[in-house]
Amino acid sequence: MGWVPHSVNDFDMPRRLFNRKDQSWHWDFIALSAIWGASFMFTQAISKDIGPTMTTFARVTIATLFMVPILLAKGHGRALLGIWRHALFLGMFTAVLPFFAYGYALQMVSTTTASIINATTPLFGAVIAWFWLSDQLDRNRVAGLLLGFLGVCALVVSQASDQAHAQSDLLGTLICLFAPASYGFAASYTKKYLKEVPSMVQATASQVGGSIVVAPAALWAWPDHMPLVSTWGSMLMLGIVCSGVAYLLFYRIIALAGPARALTVTFAIPLFAAAYGLVLLNESLTLATLMSAGVIVVGITLATGLWRPLR
Repeated sequence: MGWVPHSVNDFDMPRRLFNRKDQSWHWDFIALSAIWGASFMFTQAISKDIGPTMTTFARVTIATLFMVPILLAKGHGRALLGIWRHALFLGMFTAVLPFFAYGYALQMVSTTTASIINATTPLFGAVIAWFWLSDQLDRNRVAGLLLGFLGVCALVVSQASDQAHAQSDLLGTLICLFAPASYGFAASYTKKYLKEVPSMVQATASQVGGSIVVAPAALWAWPDHMPLVSTWGSMLMLGIVCSGVAYLLFYRIIALAGPARALTVTFAIPLFAAAYGLVLLNESLTLATLMSAGVIVVGITLATGLWRPLR
């Protein structure tokens, strides 16, 4: 999954961009869930061939080449240049750190585990906003945070239960946690400093800034062999579809259904990631993992205010 920009003042853009008469958002929601669910599979395939650094560089660079022309066509070029310093920060915390973390961790853990960890992004966002921006938390949100992080702890413990791969599974799961924490920090940053910047500009800036930040490391980690044909295909899918197209779909869903419904895509992503893992990658799915995921989902619905049982 990619980073979700905070600003919502450009959410009418997808209507003009797609220009579709069908105003139903449900098919877009399914498509977005399937796309972001597949991103973990593509990340794993690329990182096992050319490493996490080049995986990160390929994703942000290809996404940049796809998104910048669209941004310029919408007349946002000046706005992008106006936040070039922020773009470097966004690139680091919304692209480089999370993409590298997943690229490294997916060499040790399953795509299902990584997608479940990714679903905790709203939890980290709520905690960081609480400390940094003094966002108020009611009883429902506090209960949701506690329950969500309890689910994360249960997931970490379950990954260490397999004695044959306990050390690598535990390490990979912990590394995955850097990604949602990074996304949560970036969300508070944009809310504080980039609230009035159009979302399309934020999203594109994150990819452009990420390309600049990771370029020196990519030169150092340049592979000593030609990537596999399947790796090239995965890179194109990851950069164009899982970043570029996915952002456009996400904007359209928000324009048609609102931010609250759009954010529920977080819950559907692990379903598709697990399906890909079971069918295409021969991954296993344990009962402990399912139970941990259920606890996390309940915690997220409480922490984000989608469910308010306590009055």
